[in-house]
Amino acid sequence: MIKKVIALVLALSVCMPVAGATSTTSLAKAKAKITPSPSPVWPPKGFIKSKDGNAFVKIPTAKELVGLASNDKVLTKALAKTIDGIPVCEKYSCGAVQVASLTGCTWWVITADIKGPTSVDDKTLKLFGTVRTTIAETGAKKYATVLIVSSEVIELRHFVANIKATCRKDVPAEKVPGTSYTIAP
Repeated sequence: MIKKVIALVLALSVCMPVAGATSTTSLAKAKAKITPSPSPVWPPKGFIKSKDGNAFVKIPTAKELVGLASNDKVLTKALAKTIDGIPVCEKYSCGAVQVASLTGCTWWVITADIKGPTSVDDKTLKLFGTVRTTIAETGAKKYATVLIVSSEVIELRHFVANIKATCRKDVPAEKVPGTSYTIAP
């Protein structure tokens, strides 16, 4: 019993402030837990794998494209480009594709068709042309987002369709990066 009383007196004396001393209160600061960013998943989710199993492609939604542009200076610059004072994708029909490869690519070739109604009265879809875009090297398991810009005025309601991307391992015999538009016959 004596041991309990002594323990209680000691505990109270430690907790009680000394006469004439100022009282200070300190709160223990909680340490912030830093959670590292998750590693990219491979193979990438939502991407379509090529027949050879090396290349992967995905068509991003408009919302995804905005998110991608927030982290990609090249894409942001491409979207901000203006023609006659108008942002390029507000003047011309545009599309986008994300590409990645398992082993890396020396360069990429992206092709897409530009389709749309024949006229305001005739809603029959017609092929107006083909866009061919090339981009430079991407490393293994690295993503690149490519903006596809046509020369078809957006007011005509044309759209980008049938997007194909090819991972190339050879040395390009043309200007890379580059874009060309061929009008359909």
